[in-house]
Amino acid sequence: MEVTIPYEPRPLQEKIHNELKRFNVICCHRRFGKTVFAINHLIMTACEIPNARLAYIAPTYRQGKAVAYDYLKEYTEPLMKLGGKRHETELKVDLWNGSRIQIFGSDNPDALRGLGFDGVCLDEFALMSPRVWTEVVRPAVSDKLGYVIFIGTPMGHNQFWDVYDLAIRRGGDWYGKMYRASETEIIPDFELEEARLTMPASQYEQEFECSFQAAVSGAFYGKQIQKAEKENRITDVEYDPTVDVETWWDLGIGDSTSIWFAQRVGKEIRLIDYYETSGESLSHYATVLEDKGYKYNRHVGPHDITTRELGTGKSRLEVAYELGIDFEVCPRLAVDHGIEAVRNNLDNCWFDKNKCKYGIDCLRQYRKQFDDKMQTFKNKPLHDWASHAADSFRYGCSVDGPTRTDWDKPMHVDTRYIV
Repeated sequence: MEVTIPYEPRPLQEKIHNELKRFNVICCHRRFGKTVFAINHLIMTACEIPNARLAYIAPTYRQGKAVAYDYLKEYTEPLMKLGGKRHETELKVDLWNGSRIQIFGSDNPDALRGLGFDGVCLDEFALMSPRVWTEVVRPAVSDKLGYVIFIGTPMGHNQFWDVYDLAIRRGGDWYGKMYRASETEIIPDFELEEARLTMPASQYEQEFECSFQAAVSGAFYGKQIQKAEKENRITDVEYDPTVDVETWWDLGIGDSTSIWFAQRVGKEIRLIDYYETSGESLSHYATVLEDKGYKYNRHVGPHDITTRELGTGKSRLEVAYELGIDFEVCPRLAVDHGIEAVRNNLDNCWFDKNKCKYGIDCLRQYRKQFDDKMQTFKNKPLHDWASHAADSFRYGCSVDGPTRTDWDKPMHVDTRYIV
């Protein structure tokens, strides 16, 4: 029996289908048709390779369910005549030949761990944690030598920029292309002109002309991070063993724990290191601090570490103290006051570009919630993968500098001016 999938790719999309390599980064404008393109590329693979395992990953599970799964059902409907089954609760479709396509959300990366894939599409990768790629997807395609498609619209110099830049530089198994609205002819010129007149210039350039230069819409610290980049304050920042290190923590229980490592030198705040992981006890982080080999004078933690836990009867403040971590508890401030404290301090901050890269990406992406109904940003932070680094950074900026000083350090005096 022959069946026809109701997918008619545009000539440009058909060209891309035929050109794809193993690792593919497609930077495209809004309304390019990227989700339909991605779903159908996975369907084509599923039809060609029996027992294939394929994944479509949206920024959130909710987004995948609301948009991508409907497309998956629509375009696989004719294939159901050959056999197979849909699993509505798991957002997956099994085909007659044993192949499976499943929808996932990057907000629950644990659902992907332990799985192997013949092909994966990360749709709107700019909105995902970069660790979804490095820690989950990359290992998941290794044994089957599966392919990966990163597709989306830019949101500043973040993880999507990193893989796009890598694809352009590497070549070989990497494929990188950019498709601007002014070049594809998908959106009429008069519509683009109307959008240009009614949107902020930077937003138009990002959404329709695929510019990576614009700050993330709704970002709390986007402009400050851009300024730090322009002033070369994101660079190599070495640990100075003559200056004590302070740590800024956001402690998660069922969530990630993040730690910034900072040195204060005059008005400068030097961020020399960053660490984040999840599912570990406080003893793990005590070992991390010891292994770093820094000389510490201060550990700043959130106000909720004083709450006693039902299981042990102890607070995390007490448990940490027993492990040799003497926390200074950050005062309980309104979030907007803490955000303002960060903004006031960012101009004095220097970041190590390598050790703090993930934390910098988080600060760049930390943004306001968007109200879909009102089509405007709320004055509340969006809780996602970027929140933990942003919260710990906020705690560090919400306290004054350490009370101890460097009186024991020699002063450098220019004797030419002593009379």
